[in-house]
Amino acid sequence: MIDDVQVVTVTGAGLPACTASPARDDIPRNSCSAPIGIFDSGIGGLSVLRHIRAQLPCEELLYFADSGFAPYGDKPESAIIARSLAVTDFFVQSRAKALVVACNTATAAAIKFIRERHPALTVVGVEPGLKPAATLTSTGTVGVLATRGTLASSKFTALRDRLSAETNVRFLAQACSGLADQIEKGELQSPATTLLVRRYVEPLLEQGADTLVLGCTHYPFVRQLIEEIATRISSRPVSIIDTGEPVARQLTRLLTERKLLNGSTDPGSIQAFTTGSETALASAFSRLLHLQPEIHRLAVAA
Repeated sequence: MIDDVQVVTVTGAGLPACTASPARDDIPRNSCSAPIGIFDSGIGGLSVLRHIRAQLPCEELLYFADSGFAPYGDKPESAIIARSLAVTDFFVQSRAKALVVACNTATAAAIKFIRERHPALTVVGVEPGLKPAATLTSTGTVGVLATRGTLASSKFTALRDRLSAETNVRFLAQACSGLADQIEKGELQSPATTLLVRRYVEPLLEQGADTLVLGCTHYPFVRQLIEEIATRISSRPVSIIDTGEPVARQLTRLLTERKLLNGSTDPGSIQAFTTGSETALASAFSRLLHLQPEIHRLAVAA
């Protein structure tokens, strides 16, 4: 359990200071008992945390929802990089042994800079599951649902172009403006969310896509809605790709290689931090994961 905390200040390039109570000084960095940090612009990263929790139940987890700045998907890349570095610095000061960037947009924009700033930190990012989708598709057409930021990134473009050349699969990119916002509000089945999902999914299926990639960690929380709409629209079976489980497997592999797995047999604790509403994050944990972690709101100075 992480307790007896102290207040630290976290700053990023051009960012206001955030104060919070992250971790004990007596846990050495890169020790097996140190926590794993997981962050997203909001609650989307909980779709990754649930897989990490399932695969590594004894690890101490810190979750950071940068909800005061959400969503990242429509922000300038420079701002996403600055926010991501500030959050990473927070986890490093919290003695984290590993970091999971549980946000496709932040991974695409910032993971290179995170690794450059903290080369000793074990870092795992997420990216749209284009490779597994290419092996699943029967029609040779894959739809990719993601934010504008992810789809506009050079990282995504390079991955798409390489796989298209290697597999001859056509990847149809669909920016889903507003969908992450609906999920942040907890509207997983509302008429407005249903309208958005249909608007984004229907054109992909009409163009022959039989596989849909969820390229934002928020989207697995509306997977059921996506499947229902796809079933009504498409005459063929539609596969859905969610990369949360592969991310958890990669984290497990890296921690094993670096001898950083927690050897405890006791369930690990979860603490959460947010730059938004504590109540909203607590509600999301309870509603989506049936968990009630300790939650701290970070005070952001003007």
